[in-house]
Amino acid sequence: MSPRDEIPVLKGQDGEGSVQVHQDASAKIEGAKVFSVYGKGGIGKSTTSSNLSAAFAQMGKRVLQIGCDPKHDSTFTLTGRLQPTVIDILKEVDFHPEELRPEDFVAEGWGGVQCVEAGGPPAGTGCGGYVVGQTVKLLKQHHLLENTDVVIFDVLGDVVCGGFAAPLQHADRALIVTANDFDSIYAMNRIIAAVQAKSANYKVRLAGCVANRSRETNEVDRYCDVVGFNRIGHMPDVDAIRRSRLKKKTLFEMEDDEDIVQCRAEYLRLAGILWNGTDPLAPAPMEDRDIFELLGFD
Repeated sequence: MSPRDEIPVLKGQDGEGSVQVHQDASAKIEGAKVFSVYGKGGIGKSTTSSNLSAAFAQMGKRVLQIGCDPKHDSTFTLTGRLQPTVIDILKEVDFHPEELRPEDFVAEGWGGVQCVEAGGPPAGTGCGGYVVGQTVKLLKQHHLLENTDVVIFDVLGDVVCGGFAAPLQHADRALIVTANDFDSIYAMNRIIAAVQAKSANYKVRLAGCVANRSRETNEVDRYCDVVGFNRIGHMPDVDAIRRSRLKKKTLFEMEDDEDIVQCRAEYLRLAGILWNGTDPLAPAPMEDRDIFELLGFD
């Protein structure tokens, strides 16, 4: 039987016309605080996720980061290299997960962060939700979630299918990475709508947004004021973050300079906010035309 034959779906559970991958109830993540990081493609979700994981580790938390992108580059600044994906490893054993050991698909990164790259099916050939579900199931079967304080899902951007909304079925809070520009905020509005749809049947709620690589935050703040959302972080547009990616390191491994110290402090502040708990936000996403009117003209 192929993996595709094994994917049960639920129709209509998450909204009118919805077709969703059904996650096994036994694969529910318990005992850890779970966050899903979303945002427009290329906005810096992996940079945010990895530095946030490092910040939680710096706070003494036991952290697991799960990359949910076929590029499998979510955790390379934590481990210093690209990790093999769960889906590729499963293919090697003809989808017999009982043949796998934890070290086959989990790598330890900076600060003891446990790193997993779920990966994804080739374009047009399968469902990302299956990959997320199998990854969580493997982690539970090997008892790798029992001693974990924080789980961070770093999710592929610019995808609105139910499969890549699968991490929302596990998450307590969704965090959106944006920039102070129209395209990023437009994508954020779409993600807010998706999370709101999921929150009707799952525990996930929105935590807020992080303005990334942005000198100013005026447009993000203007949007948040209109829809009832919160900006809970701001990462400035500094070269230190670009250099850390080139060196395959998190900011917490880089040599100190003024910008790096400032950015580390902001990631630690953000991790503290998330750990202590955010209000369960329920913003009202805007219609496309209304966003154009709000942000598209002077």
